[in-house]
Amino acid sequence: MPTIGVAVPVPEPWGEQLRRQRAGFGDPAAQTVPTHVTLLPPQETDADELDGVYARLAEAAADHEPYRIHLRGTGTFRPISPVVFVAVAEGISPTELLAKSIRTALLRGDLEFPYHPHVTVAHHLDDAGLDHAFDALADFECTFDVNAFSLYLHDEDDGWITHREFAL
Repeated sequence: MPTIGVAVPVPEPWGEQLRRQRAGFGDPAAQTVPTHVTLLPPQETDADELDGVYARLAEAAADHEPYRIHLRGTGTFRPISPVVFVAVAEGISPTELLAKSIRTALLRGDLEFPYHPHVTVAHHLDDAGLDHAFDALADFECTFDVNAFSLYLHDEDDGWITHREFAL
Protein backbone atom coordinates (compact mmCIF):
# COMPACT_ATOMS: atom_id res chain seq x y z
CA MET A 1 0.00 0.00 0.00
CA PRO A 2 1.73 3.21 -1.13
CA THR A 3 2.11 6.19 1.19
CA ILE A 4 1.52 9.53 -0.51
CA GLY A 5 2.05 13.15 0.43
CA VAL A 6 1.33 16.37 -1.43
CA ALA A 7 3.43 19.51 -1.10
CA VAL A 8 4.76 22.66 -2.67
CA PRO A 9 8.48 22.01 -3.21
CA VAL A 10 10.86 24.82 -2.25
CA PRO A 11 12.87 25.47 -5.43
CA GLU A 12 16.62 25.69 -5.77
CA PRO A 13 18.86 27.07 -4.55
CA TRP A 14 16.83 27.47 -1.35
CA GLY A 15 15.49 23.92 -1.15
CA GLU A 16 18.95 22.39 -1.08
CA GLN A 17 20.29 25.13 1.20
CA LEU A 18 17.59 24.45 3.80
CA ARG A 19 18.03 20.69 3.42
CA ARG A 20 21.80 20.98 4.08
CA GLN A 21 21.14 23.15 7.11
CA ARG A 22 18.53 20.71 8.40
CA ALA A 23 21.10 17.92 8.09
CA GLY A 24 23.66 20.12 9.86
CA PHE A 25 21.27 20.53 12.80
CA GLY A 26 21.31 16.74 13.15
CA ASP A 27 17.83 16.06 11.80
CA PRO A 28 18.00 12.66 10.04
CA ALA A 29 14.85 13.46 8.01
CA ALA A 30 16.98 15.83 5.91
CA GLN A 31 18.30 12.81 4.03
CA THR A 32 14.89 11.56 2.92
CA VAL A 33 12.54 14.56 2.98
CA PRO A 34 12.77 17.22 0.24
CA THR A 35 12.30 20.81 1.42
CA HIS A 36 8.62 21.64 1.06
CA VAL A 37 5.41 23.21 2.33
CA THR A 38 3.01 20.35 3.13
CA LEU A 39 -0.44 20.44 1.57
CA LEU A 40 -1.51 16.88 2.46
CA PRO A 41 0.38 14.99 5.16
CA PRO A 42 1.50 11.40 4.57
CA GLN A 43 -1.27 8.86 4.23
CA GLU A 44 -1.63 5.37 2.86
CA THR A 45 -3.70 4.77 -0.24
CA ASP A 46 -4.49 1.68 -2.25
CA ALA A 47 -2.38 1.31 -5.39
CA ASP A 48 -5.52 0.82 -7.46
CA GLU A 49 -6.79 4.22 -6.22
CA LEU A 50 -3.84 6.19 -7.62
CA ASP A 51 -5.61 7.09 -10.88
CA GLY A 52 -8.41 8.63 -8.82
CA VAL A 53 -5.85 10.50 -6.72
CA TYR A 54 -4.28 11.92 -9.89
CA ALA A 55 -7.70 13.04 -11.15
CA ARG A 56 -8.65 14.74 -7.88
CA LEU A 57 -5.27 16.50 -7.68
CA ALA A 58 -5.61 17.70 -11.28
CA GLU A 59 -9.06 19.10 -10.44
CA ALA A 60 -7.70 20.87 -7.36
CA ALA A 61 -4.80 22.33 -9.38
CA ALA A 62 -7.18 23.60 -12.07
CA ASP A 63 -9.17 25.51 -9.43
CA HIS A 64 -6.19 27.58 -8.24
CA GLU A 65 -4.07 30.31 -9.79
CA PRO A 66 -0.29 30.54 -9.44
CA TYR A 67 0.84 32.66 -6.50
CA ARG A 68 3.95 33.80 -4.67
CA ILE A 69 5.44 32.48 -1.44
CA HIS A 70 7.77 34.59 0.65
CA LEU A 71 9.62 32.64 3.35
CA ARG A 72 11.10 34.74 6.14
CA GLY A 73 12.41 34.01 9.59
CA THR A 74 11.74 31.12 11.93
CA GLY A 75 8.96 29.91 14.15
CA THR A 76 8.32 26.92 16.36
CA PHE A 77 5.44 24.72 17.43
CA ARG A 78 7.01 24.07 20.85
CA PRO A 79 5.88 23.06 23.40
CA ILE A 80 3.06 21.30 21.49
CA SER A 81 5.40 19.71 18.92
CA PRO A 82 9.23 19.67 18.75
CA VAL A 83 9.43 21.51 15.41
CA VAL A 84 11.30 24.58 14.19
CA PHE A 85 10.26 25.97 10.84
CA VAL A 86 10.89 28.74 8.34
CA ALA A 87 7.76 30.87 8.30
CA VAL A 88 5.56 31.59 5.30
CA ALA A 89 5.34 35.39 5.41
CA GLU A 90 3.43 35.83 2.13
CA GLY A 91 1.23 33.29 0.38
CA ILE A 92 -0.43 31.94 3.53
CA SER A 93 -4.02 32.29 2.29
CA PRO A 94 -3.53 30.78 -1.18
CA THR A 95 -1.55 27.92 0.38
CA GLU A 96 -4.31 27.32 2.93
CA LEU A 97 -6.98 27.35 0.21
CA LEU A 98 -4.98 24.95 -1.97
CA ALA A 99 -4.37 22.63 0.98
CA LYS A 100 -8.07 22.72 1.86
CA SER A 101 -9.03 21.72 -1.69
CA ILE A 102 -6.58 18.83 -1.65
CA ARG A 103 -7.50 17.67 1.86
CA THR A 104 -11.22 17.83 1.02
CA ALA A 105 -10.59 15.56 -1.97
CA LEU A 106 -8.13 13.13 -0.39
CA LEU A 107 -7.72 13.33 3.39
CA ARG A 108 -8.62 10.22 5.32
CA GLY A 109 -9.27 10.92 8.96
CA ASP A 110 -8.44 14.10 10.82
CA LEU A 111 -5.26 16.15 11.00
CA GLU A 112 -3.29 15.81 14.22
CA PHE A 113 -2.75 19.58 14.38
CA PRO A 114 -4.47 22.59 12.78
CA TYR A 115 -3.02 23.40 9.35
CA HIS A 116 -0.32 26.08 9.33
CA PRO A 117 1.80 26.43 6.17
CA HIS A 118 5.52 26.30 6.98
CA VAL A 119 8.84 24.68 6.00
CA THR A 120 10.15 22.31 8.68
CA VAL A 121 13.90 22.71 9.30
CA ALA A 122 14.28 20.77 12.56
CA HIS A 123 12.12 18.06 14.07
CA HIS A 124 12.47 15.78 17.11
CA LEU A 125 15.80 17.28 18.20
CA ASP A 126 16.67 18.13 21.79
CA ASP A 127 15.94 21.66 23.01
CA ALA A 128 19.48 22.86 22.33
CA GLY A 129 19.31 21.58 18.75
CA LEU A 130 15.92 23.20 18.19
CA ASP A 131 17.18 26.48 19.70
CA HIS A 132 20.21 26.38 17.40
CA ALA A 133 18.04 25.81 14.30
CA PHE A 134 15.69 28.62 15.36
CA ASP A 135 18.59 31.08 15.77
CA ALA A 136 20.62 29.94 12.74
CA LEU A 137 17.78 30.55 10.28
CA ALA A 138 16.21 33.60 11.94
CA ASP A 139 17.43 35.81 9.08
CA PHE A 140 16.59 33.36 6.27
CA GLU A 141 14.53 34.86 3.47
CA CYS A 142 13.52 33.90 -0.06
CA THR A 143 10.65 34.44 -2.48
CA PHE A 144 9.40 32.14 -5.23
CA ASP A 145 6.42 31.62 -7.48
CA VAL A 146 4.19 28.60 -6.96
CA ASN A 147 3.10 27.36 -10.36
CA ALA A 148 2.60 23.72 -9.37
CA PHE A 149 2.55 21.29 -6.47
CA SER A 150 3.94 17.76 -6.26
CA LEU A 151 2.61 14.33 -5.35
CA TYR A 152 5.27 12.37 -3.47
CA LEU A 153 5.46 8.64 -2.93
CA HIS A 154 7.37 7.21 0.01
CA ASP A 155 10.08 4.68 -0.76
CA GLU A 156 11.49 2.68 2.15
CA ASP A 157 15.08 3.15 0.95
CA ASP A 158 15.08 6.58 -0.68
CA GLY A 159 12.41 8.42 1.29
CA TRP A 160 10.03 10.84 -0.41
CA ILE A 161 10.27 10.82 -4.20
CA THR A 162 8.49 13.26 -6.49
CA HIS A 163 6.01 11.15 -8.43
CA ARG A 164 3.99 13.77 -10.35
CA GLU A 165 3.58 17.51 -10.60
CA PHE A 166 0.28 19.32 -11.03
CA ALA A 167 0.33 22.76 -12.66
CA LEU A 168 -1.89 25.47 -11.22
